[in-house]
Amino acid sequence: MSKPLRIVARVHAMPPHHNAGAEHMLVGILRPLVGRGHNVEVWLSQHGPASEAYNYQGIRVIPLAARLDFSAAARSADVLLSHLECVPSTASLARGFGRPMVVVCHNDHRPTLRDMAAGGTSLAVFNSQWMQAESELFFAEYPTSVRPARQLVVRPPVLADEYRTKPGKAVTLINCSPEKGSLVLADLARRMPDQQFLAVRGAYGEQDLPDLPNVETVDHVDGQQMPERVYSRTRVLLMPSAYESWGRVGVEAMASDIPVIAHPTRGLCESLGEAGIFADRNDIDGWQAVLERLLTDPVEYRLAAKRARARSAELDPTSDLDAWCDAVEEVADARAAQR
Repeated sequence: MSKPLRIVARVHAMPPHHNAGAEHMLVGILRPLVGRGHNVEVWLSQHGPASEAYNYQGIRVIPLAARLDFSAAARSADVLLSHLECVPSTASLARGFGRPMVVVCHNDHRPTLRDMAAGGTSLAVFNSQWMQAESELFFAEYPTSVRPARQLVVRPPVLADEYRTKPGKAVTLINCSPEKGSLVLADLARRMPDQQFLAVRGAYGEQDLPDLPNVETVDHVDGQQMPERVYSRTRVLLMPSAYESWGRVGVEAMASDIPVIAHPTRGLCESLGEAGIFADRNDIDGWQAVLERLLTDPVEYRLAAKRARARSAELDPTSDLDAWCDAVEEVADARAAQR
């Protein structure tokens, strides 16, 4: 690039106050753009605890109450970016101001794909191979003119060195909503009263925190503190989610050789690969059986930890992030060439 780009993102919330997989994926893909010398701003669409602009891992975050001129920022951007519910409004500004639009897709829910189809998307970024395949089926019903001009798979980047720690003793669930498996955690804790469990409050969803003597509750945790406050205390991670398009916390845990037991969603099957230990979330007997095997058989645990370590290495994000940064710069170059 001949000059640094101004990249402006519009999303509903950001760390450290809101810590969910979508937001930490966003941080993970914006950091290397900052590393290439580009100016990156994230403007929030919903009111939160912060009222002044702040920096998060090199990214400038502008809360809703801090500035009132997002439209002006959008007009002066070289590239606009958004995800989830902010895509329609951001895409409207992109069309109005003639700016290239980048959409990050975290799920295959129909509104996500429909909003992208209506937005004149220059670059669609999918968090998994299966998500990209689903989008192809969706866009088969639409004329070529509404499809994203370019598509790219960027798996939610986890830099293993930033998450690696020595595992602890607890069995952990992160985000204690029913959809993420709070009932599975409670059932297992009742059946295994001598085992320590850790219940981490999530960033979204109704939190159903078990009130049991062997379950310790941990409040919502900033992603940068997860190794110290969660993974260093975890021996096995539970992911009995009804839906996961990828499952970032499983990849974070594997950086510390922590085995993951998961419900076989398409996203978790892709992210965990052969390191995943899969059981149906409705089969509590099955979850108890595999968990007890891991906790009582040292050989089985070592093998599971070895598979987790190998999968973590396979998911090194370097090539994904290089391709992502190149794609954003090419989108900006293409717009500049049209002027």
